[in-house]
Amino acid sequence: MNDRQTLREKMGVYLVIGTQDCGFSSEKTIEIAREALAGGVGTLQLRDKGSKLTSEERHGLGRQLQQLCREAQALFFVNDDVELAVRLQADGVHVGQDDMQLAEVRAKVGEAMYIGVSAGTVEEALAAKSGGADCIGVGAMFATSSKADAGEPIGPAGLRAIREAVGSDLPIVGIGGITLENAEQVLRAGADGVAVISAISRADSPRKAAADLLRIVRSI
Repeated sequence: MNDRQTLREKMGVYLVIGTQDCGFSSEKTIEIAREALAGGVGTLQLRDKGSKLTSEERHGLGRQLQQLCREAQALFFVNDDVELAVRLQADGVHVGQDDMQLAEVRAKVGEAMYIGVSAGTVEEALAAKSGGADCIGVGAMFATSSKADAGEPIGPAGLRAIREAVGSDLPIVGIGGITLENAEQVLRAGADGVAVISAISRADSPRKAAADLLRIVRSI
């Protein structure tokens, strides 16, 4: 199985990005990703929802983002699209509660690929752990407009309850409405890292935003 300590170290600042976050431009998506990785993003997840990219264009975008991650020694994840993750041989794939069953995902991606699972309740988190997830994305932490399917915020208190339930060995990243101002709350509740979209993609300087978040992560 995968090295969860490496995963824990790399997911301190976790960027979720797709063309919908970058003016529906693949070029802008790549540029923001490059800047964010230079600022210290350790894990990047391609989450391209509602864009007009064809499957081949999405594959091309994924391949370019994956190369940027390799150059930055960061992990590259694909959201939901298990087939694309396998085709690219991504470092990981992240699935939601309404996506493919965890056992089926593992059968498709093999033992070498990390699997992340979204969890908003203690029950979902425990099911993900028992099913063999390598990490969980917990949220929504705060109200957010970046993910239409984020659900009602559970806040840092909800994350703390999940951390207590799953124990210390399962890496957790908080997601949903996280900013420079509230990231510390998420980390102190037990998260190993913070996953963000707009806090970096909409920042004047994605590199500086990533570096500022990393500084907070390392200070906890």
